[in-house]
Amino acid sequence: MSVGAGASGLRLETVAISAGRPAPIPDGPLNVPITPASALHAGGASGYARAGHSPWEALEEVIGALEGGHALAFSSGMAAATAAISLLPRQPTVVAPEVAYMDVRRSLLRLQELGRAQVRLVDVTDSEAVIAACDGADVLWVESPTNPLLGLADLPRLCAFARERRILCVVDNTLATPLLQRPLSLGADVVVHSATKAMGGHSDLLLGATVVRDDQHRHALHEAREMGGATPGALETYLCLRGLRTLPLRLERSQANAAVLAQRLSEHPEVHEVRYPGLGSHPQHDRARATLAGAGFMLTFRVRGGAARADALVDTVQVLTHVTSLGGVETTLERRARYPAERGIPEDLLRVSVGCEHAEDLWQDLQQALEATQRPA
Repeated sequence: MSVGAGASGLRLETVAISAGRPAPIPDGPLNVPITPASALHAGGASGYARAGHSPWEALEEVIGALEGGHALAFSSGMAAATAAISLLPRQPTVVAPEVAYMDVRRSLLRLQELGRAQVRLVDVTDSEAVIAACDGADVLWVESPTNPLLGLADLPRLCAFARERRILCVVDNTLATPLLQRPLSLGADVVVHSATKAMGGHSDLLLGATVVRDDQHRHALHEAREMGGATPGALETYLCLRGLRTLPLRLERSQANAAVLAQRLSEHPEVHEVRYPGLGSHPQHDRARATLAGAGFMLTFRVRGGAARADALVDTVQVLTHVTSLGGVETTLERRARYPAERGIPEDLLRVSVGCEHAEDLWQDLQQALEATQRPA
């Protein structure tokens, strides 16, 4: 499942567990302790917690080692994305996905509404369309897999193209995680994560991260965090670092579960258009096999009977949970088109974030929900 080794030569599954530990001293803690502090003694590099704090550095060390760059932690995924947006040059032309996490798209379009940017929305799975849209562009913002349709961009090609043309390339790697792909190694300039999701993995924190290799970008992002006040909390940092320790194990289990559910849903008569990169029916299945180290933990399906039945189904499940987040140990689902800000999403599409329960329990729950909501003959 691993995409390779970190700078230490260790495989990423080992890096997730071994990096970011305090120096070993007799009777010292194995884990970085929770340190709630705002005022710091003078004489250090920070002087005040908003400028930087040692507990964050342990989390940043792990995320950076996994992605192959320098990480900065933020108070949320949107805070990290907003900081990345601050790197954009004045009056930029930005090429971005037409289907992606809705609040990032809304943030970019808001800049356009204010006359501060020109935004070109494209289908990021269509490489030729993306390259054509990049004519005269300053920034290429890519999300792959996309949320919620799980479209896959040809990241190796697009990142290389952007680097060759000196276009700032930002990649949202939230759904893949660095265990399935590492965009910096492909030529991306900035990687963005909602660490709230799979990195934290337990639906109990809000956190984000950016990862870069360039020192200039790193300093600019640090300044954006400090001046914007988007700093992570002590408890959230601790929880996310603890969650990262089990990311390889959680991903292995949730990915195996997702493969089972996707295959069975694709064979169910009351379901159509199952999307999962591991299925041969996925539009970019061959690309997934070539560019990802695994098919991931996300899938979507459309239930026959339209939006009403989809809504009824999410109210009928008992093991799966109807919530809007993803990437946790629990399996969650929701009908994404219920949000007015979503674009181009079928009304009956259900997004499923597959967790670590037993696959048979998940399948039995979906079966009973499909049966209970079945339309009269």
